[in-house]
Amino acid sequence: MKTIMITGASSGIGRCTAELFLKSGWQVGLLARRAGPLQELAQQHDAAIPLVADVTDPTAVEDAFVDFVAKTGRLDVLFNNAGVSTPPGTIDEIELEHWNTSVAVNLTGMFLAARFAFAAMRAQNPQGGRIINNGSISAHVPRPGSIAYTATKHAVTGMTRSLSLDGRPFDIACGQIDIGNALTPMVEKMNQKILSDDPNAEVQQSMDVDEVANSVLYMAGMPLSANVQFMTVMATKMPYIGRG
Repeated sequence: MKTIMITGASSGIGRCTAELFLKSGWQVGLLARRAGPLQELAQQHDAAIPLVADVTDPTAVEDAFVDFVAKTGRLDVLFNNAGVSTPPGTIDEIELEHWNTSVAVNLTGMFLAARFAFAAMRAQNPQGGRIINNGSISAHVPRPGSIAYTATKHAVTGMTRSLSLDGRPFDIACGQIDIGNALTPMVEKMNQKILSDDPNAEVQQSMDVDEVANSVLYMAGMPLSANVQFMTVMATKMPYIGRG
């Protein structure tokens, strides 16, 4: 049975992806801060392993990876998914606290998960594995007022490239999925904010979150001799290409 660790597995893209992998016969490590949703999913699937941890806590993240590998024997894939979106604003308007939160979760949290996944994949026999980082279309083009989120997602792209290069001698592949407007609670909240500011405004075009999970499953299922380096999955009519 193949194994995958999914961070941010309690809701949104992480939860949907975890459910698909479980249905597809994978053993899935569910890493998130909230125990309740993880336990709920574990009660429905014998192959689900709940691992309560904050991705910004190095000790907790390391313990989660050690626990998962002890239970499963190996780690085939990490879906490095956990992320946060903080209140928007221009650089002089955003709170320093929100900047620090974005960096801690979106960048340092991804670094920590990748760090311990890389170590496990390097040490196991047979050696190797795959890391899939959740970037964003913000890793290419920003929304207005998103300097903290955008800066961290650009940094994730640099991390993906470095991991791809450094992982080659150990058969560790790394790719990135850049997602645009999957219909998650975060996008629903954004649309509610748009309508509260202007009831006549056009809300963000979105796609079913299942399409993201299907894309991650495709990337994860490839042999280590092949890799999707970057994949962009987005709502077809969202304003990304040209003027939309």
